[in-house]
Amino acid sequence: MRDTEAVLLNEMRVPIVLAPMAGGPSTPELTAAVTEAGGLGLLAAGYLSAADTADRIKATRALTTAPFGVNLFVPGPATPPETFAAYLAELSGEFTVGAPKFDTDDWDAKLDLLVADPVAVVSFTFGCPSAAEVERLHAVGSEVWVTVTSADEARIAVAAGADVLIAQGAEAGGHRATFVDRVADDATDPLGLLALLQVLTAAVDRPLVATGGLTTGAGIAGALAAGAAAVQLGTVFLRCPEAGTNALHRNAIGDATPTMLTRAFTGRRARGLRNRFMTEHTATAPAAYPEIHYATAPLRAAARTEGNADAVNLWAGQTHELARELPAGELVRTLATEAKTALTTALSRRIQDC
Repeated sequence: MRDTEAVLLNEMRVPIVLAPMAGGPSTPELTAAVTEAGGLGLLAAGYLSAADTADRIKATRALTTAPFGVNLFVPGPATPPETFAAYLAELSGEFTVGAPKFDTDDWDAKLDLLVADPVAVVSFTFGCPSAAEVERLHAVGSEVWVTVTSADEARIAVAAGADVLIAQGAEAGGHRATFVDRVADDATDPLGLLALLQVLTAAVDRPLVATGGLTTGAGIAGALAAGAAAVQLGTVFLRCPEAGTNALHRNAIGDATPTMLTRAFTGRRARGLRNRFMTEHTATAPAAYPEIHYATAPLRAAARTEGNADAVNLWAGQTHELARELPAGELVRTLATEAKTALTTALSRRIQDC
């Protein structure tokens, strides 16, 4: 590892990282607000072109001079059409379905952009960049953070030269960050955050950023006590005015609707608020990302326009109903104060000798 590893974690005034919520919620305003409050904002580049990503980086820099990061989706292989043909036929009986499409999310151009115009942190989801790609980013001074869901993934990331591991527990909203998404693996329950932190601490020697189901100061305190150097929060920021969350999603977050994991909307497992589309199509949805993501785009857009919460992906973590409607900076400061109080209270409790 480099001598400069994980510098940002030591310099942050508040150990809170903004999760990169692609598809709308992530904005330069939200990224800058979290950063200005003492945390670290991660700007989502998923689903954006390299040119659009450059524009958002420029807009974020106009709002803050503090360090921030950018998140990239690691592309996987294309899925054979016969894998998802029956599923699209199933959906076509009720919805307008678009054309399935494979792309690499402008991977090479985005990497080139971040080498030419470096940011403090480049984080990765859905896989791990190669050691050569990690070294390109290291050479321009960027830290590399990789999102992992298991000890095996953590070892791969460490071998590639990752500086920090983002430990994503099963409670997290949005897409699972697993390197390989297979229907065959669904019989194995994904690790919850507390279990994952313990497993990773024993398996690898890297700083951990905990994410999944953390919406209160007490939850943050628990993750820090379990060995995390910081926490990454997403769902809790969805109701902030700086977030680009659509109205249907923003309003639904505060309800106590159960969540579930599904591939129905995108072809990759993700956690969202349970609705009719998910319950009717999860069992038949194939592992075919991003092909299904593009195919269902028209029906999701129509549902948002119509205000139909039963046919749109409402990504959310398991504790979504605890999210507060506050400006992002105020929310960061509030959560930090609550976490400090929770840690102090826990340490003051008497622990009986066994």
